[in-house]
Amino acid sequence: MFVADKWKDFEVISCSRGEKYERWGDIYLRRPDPQAIWPIDDFEKICKPHAVYSRSSSGGGSWTKLKSMPSTWKIGYNSLGRELTFIIEPTSFKHTGLFPEQAANWDYCGRLIDQAVRAGRKDIRILNLFAYTGGATVAASAHGAAEVVHVDASKGMIARAKENVAASGLSDNYIRFIAEDCQKFVEREIRRGRRYDGIIMDPPAYGRGPSGELWKLEDSIFEFVSRAGLLLSDDPLFFLISCYATEITGEAVAQVAKLALPSGNVECGELGLPVIRHDICLPCGYVTRWSPF
Repeated sequence: MFVADKWKDFEVISCSRGEKYERWGDIYLRRPDPQAIWPIDDFEKICKPHAVYSRSSSGGGSWTKLKSMPSTWKIGYNSLGRELTFIIEPTSFKHTGLFPEQAANWDYCGRLIDQAVRAGRKDIRILNLFAYTGGATVAASAHGAAEVVHVDASKGMIARAKENVAASGLSDNYIRFIAEDCQKFVEREIRRGRRYDGIIMDPPAYGRGPSGELWKLEDSIFEFVSRAGLLLSDDPLFFLISCYATEITGEAVAQVAKLALPSGNVECGELGLPVIRHDICLPCGYVTRWSPF
């Protein structure tokens, strides 16, 4: 398991019976988590959140505020000496605009970018697909990538990513934001002959493209990874594939990487967050990491 255990502004305090209790800076939230399948008797006693997310029987859900709290606030993360800042905002989908377990991937990519920069490389280019609010974009830029291309079909997510870049003091860095279907973008980049030294993707398990095209991860991932792999440079650093809420396993995605990408080292594992009141880690999806060495 790749554990994101370097946070100061975030922690999972406890989790039990399908819910988790978290601290985001000075704000405490309680929300569902299907991986918390164990009963812990003290959960209700220690859980005193600012807001609780409740699911609706008709689908979706909503937050109930129990204490005064801002609508948005900021938290920080130190990624191997680089200070990153993110805006947090509870949404109607129970999310907060940030997946803190991804910090394990930010550090992984950041370490490889750092090493390349120290070795004299000044032209590192990173592609972040299905880039959401830009956690990996911010990290890659902060660690010295000369260019980061951030692609997401949601203009709202891109707007928040730009705010996270600004909050992290990176507005002067070269970051391109592209609001487009990721598959179409990859095909266009192939035709243009563009290449990237690192590729990061977090594809959804299910969705539809801008023209109604059906995306189902298990049916589409091999071809998509194969096509995106054509964008790797002659001296690449990494290729990361994160997945959430899917019926296929991390090992299956690792085999896709072995088959679809150039020969190299492939590892996979679950992403996790430590639970501070108990000697356990909460599983939070998984990642496959490819590198040429």
